[in-house]
Amino acid sequence: MRFGRAAVGYHLHRLWTCGEDLGSDDPPGTGVTAEWQPGASAAFVSAIDYPLYVVTACAGGEMSGCLAGFVTQASIDPVRFLVCVSKVNHTYGVARRSRGLGVHLLGSDQRAVASLFGEQSGDQIDKFQGIAWSTGATGSPILSECAAWIEGNVVDLIDGGDHEAFLITVTAGGAGTRPGRFMRTDATDFEAGHPQ
Repeated sequence: MRFGRAAVGYHLHRLWTCGEDLGSDDPPGTGVTAEWQPGASAAFVSAIDYPLYVVTACAGGEMSGCLAGFVTQASIDPVRFLVCVSKVNHTYGVARRSRGLGVHLLGSDQRAVASLFGEQSGDQIDKFQGIAWSTGATGSPILSECAAWIEGNVVDLIDGGDHEAFLITVTAGGAGTRPGRFMRTDATDFEAGHPQ
């Protein structure tokens, strides 16, 4: 079954609020229903894969970076991205005080970098020691090794629950030297480095 844009929104609303079968054209309340239970979206979430990014920030001379999966383009003109950072990450506090963020798409061969920024905490170590980086226009550290990168000024913050979404307007970026993309499914065995 194919849906137009308006129908997609309606059917997704039915799925999430009523638990109804998306394949049904029956009026609301007559399809297959089930009460939504915590964790019900697990099948949906486990079925999607997406790239992982290293997000960097600097404020008051303090640098920080973390691994992030919730990153997406939000606008074409101007070019803007939403970058979501967990509120328990050390990077969150630095990012809230910074004027911009660096966002780095990792190459498929950068598991060690992903582990450093995803499994270690900036509360305990300097993640930038021993890796090559330079200072970007916003003051954010820009990693020398990645598949691609952007940097942008923070123009808005949106509370997303356990993550905060930083809306950035892209001011710089470029291709990197690393091939491929490091994906969420490449890091399923990672354990978050931030405090529990």
